[in-house]
Amino acid sequence: MIDTGQDVRERPRADPYGISAALLDDGIRPLAGFDAWLTGRQRAQRHRITRIPFAAMDGWSFEPGTGNLVHHSGRFFSVEGLDVHTDRRWAGHWRQPIIVQPEVGVLGILVKRFGGVPHLLMQAKMEPGNINGVQLSPTVQATRSNYTGVHGGRGVPYLNHFLGADRGRVIADVLQSEQAAWYLHKRNRNMIVEVTGPVEEHEDFRWLTLGQIRQLLHRDHLVNMDTRTVLACLPAPDGPLGAAPPRDRFGALVRQSMAGGFHPVTPTAELLSWLTDVRTRRQLVQRRVPLNDTAGHGWHRDDDGIAHRDGRYFTVIAVHVEAGNREVRSWSQPLIAPVDQGVVALIVKPIGGVLHALVQARVDAGAVNVAELAATVHCQPGNYRDVPAEARPAYLDEVLTSDPARIRYDVVHTEEGGRFYHARNRYLVVEAGPDFDGTPGDHHRWVSLRQLSRLARHYNYLNVELRSLLAGVHTLQ
Repeated sequence: MIDTGQDVRERPRADPYGISAALLDDGIRPLAGFDAWLTGRQRAQRHRITRIPFAAMDGWSFEPGTGNLVHHSGRFFSVEGLDVHTDRRWAGHWRQPIIVQPEVGVLGILVKRFGGVPHLLMQAKMEPGNINGVQLSPTVQATRSNYTGVHGGRGVPYLNHFLGADRGRVIADVLQSEQAAWYLHKRNRNMIVEVTGPVEEHEDFRWLTLGQIRQLLHRDHLVNMDTRTVLACLPAPDGPLGAAPPRDRFGALVRQSMAGGFHPVTPTAELLSWLTDVRTRRQLVQRRVPLNDTAGHGWHRDDDGIAHRDGRYFTVIAVHVEAGNREVRSWSQPLIAPVDQGVVALIVKPIGGVLHALVQARVDAGAVNVAELAATVHCQPGNYRDVPAEARPAYLDEVLTSDPARIRYDVVHTEEGGRFYHARNRYLVVEAGPDFDGTPGDHHRWVSLRQLSRLARHYNYLNVELRSLLAGVHTLQ
């Protein structure tokens, strides 16, 4: 183990975030006490989520004429219809319900050094769509409507460190997209800010090292989506990591590839030119339509939900929420509930001694700029039952039949619980076998891990699921 104070003095040139990533027990907040703290917060944050009919929602209603599901304040978000035309050969035109939320929220992690080592202030937070209620969230996780007090509730703790005059040193600050299959043009501000002054203690918050958080990223349904996307924005290390050697060959490959100094198989300029070309060539025409107008495209609304006649995709439901420690103690709202668990898988292999990932340029219904880089496989397999073979996602069968010995990361994470109900994806990192045909087609490219890490610090390159998976890749060092 690395001592928080002494090790920093002995290695002045070491990357402090690399040291934080190596620390699992620093004597300040040992990981051994995390479970007891989280259990205590789960007990203290008593909450109850009840599915209700649409008519029982307080403050929400279907707008006359359009049928759009809206809040009486005109804020928060709405559920509307979207007409989509693409150049896909199979199912190239459809209509669907989609969340419209023009507001840009803040997802922020506060950092402070103890003994010279960066610690991250994490929050135990309940969201109505979380599978297990309370998950590990960023310091601040708030929509603009929340932090401007539209709900009339309490203020957001620690927000002043991100938006106030006493904001600390910015480590990362970038707009990032969210789930474009269910959101229209949704963005949030992802921030990491380091402070040196005193920070008020709160029982729902806990300081953790980067290494501790990465350890927790190997547990199902624990580290929420907002934490994962912000962590992906951390800069790649620029100096000695100051950490113990990796445990195995693959961990050494990950660390070496993240450290850089090697030529990727696809230069970054060429990669971005390819993505720009995809955005130019591919067709994505989006048109907002009344939610009522999705009825002729397979969607049916009854008293309790809006669902597709094929039993696929997702359902729009309504819930009533009671929560003891939130800004508002009770409320009701709509949520999108996916029908099946998704698969988000990254196939990786060393090329020229550098670990590369096979990524795709993915077009989603609500994308703000046609396409973003996504994992090798990104889909809900159940949506592809009984479809032509050529319409199945590329590499899906290779991932589903992978040799377990080659699966390096395998965790089920919940997606954003403030808008999605029990939305979950199985996140996988699969090392390609010697017989894998890794020649990318028109929609895939090999990208080094360091390239992905650097692109994650910029807007509209990596989609949110790939950023979530990148946070998991970092744990393999």
